[in-house]
Amino acid sequence: MDQKFTGTKNYVATDDLKVAVNAAVMLRRPLLVKGEPGTGKTVLAHEIAKATGAPLIEWNVKSTTKAQQGLYEYDAVARLRDGQLGDERVHDISNYIRKGKLWEAFTSPELPVLLIDEIDKADIEFPNDLLQELDRMSFDVYETGERIEAKERPIVVITSNNEKELPDAFLRRCFFHYIKFPDADTMREIIDVHFPGIQKNLVTKAMEIFYELREVPGLKKKPSTSELLDWLKLLLVEDMPLDILQDRDPTKAIPPLHGALLKNEQDVMMFERLAFMARRQGR
Repeated sequence: MDQKFTGTKNYVATDDLKVAVNAAVMLRRPLLVKGEPGTGKTVLAHEIAKATGAPLIEWNVKSTTKAQQGLYEYDAVARLRDGQLGDERVHDISNYIRKGKLWEAFTSPELPVLLIDEIDKADIEFPNDLLQELDRMSFDVYETGERIEAKERPIVVITSNNEKELPDAFLRRCFFHYIKFPDADTMREIIDVHFPGIQKNLVTKAMEIFYELREVPGLKKKPSTSELLDWLKLLLVEDMPLDILQDRDPTKAIPPLHGALLKNEQDVMMFERLAFMARRQGR
């Protein structure tokens, strides 16, 4: 990547995030991105790919994902079945090797961006098992005897929601960046990107309510940037008059169309209790 990453027209990148992306690319170390859900970790890899014109290869990690699946998988069951059916393919074992995402990234004709998304969902051994391949940028396919090597190190972006601690040896090999929750100025920039020309008074009041919600103690899931954008979209679609937000009754603690912001029943019930207490105090 010759050009520096400066964000894109659809993605507002803070200065420290730009520095982290460009440092990781220059060092060719995996960029490990942490931050609470909804802060744009996954989208970052998409935007780096767009900004650099690189193909994006996505590996979405699940709780059952093993590191070996990123290299390749040998489908012995399919080979056995074909053998029983007398299929000629059975004589060439390479017909039963399924390429993984690392294999795709290592052999891509263009330098790709490889996204390993939500690495903390997998077993604790998963990142350790990836270390050697990410370091060496090569691995062996034992069934065929071939070695798969990367001509050039791909740009690797790894995301984590901090659900579990990652091993120290793995962390040492990464360039780390924590995406802080956007402050009000950054949030305005993000909103302007998604809703150009939106009424400023509406944004000001919606953001005030949004940040107040996030500050409520005991909230199980704080609303994120993506949820604020969803809420604004609904307010616009429903043509919600600004005075409904501005003159909101403090005894009605839950804002209009709150289903876009509050995503579990405990938080909704907590706000209903707060409204009930406010009404009692107001008598």
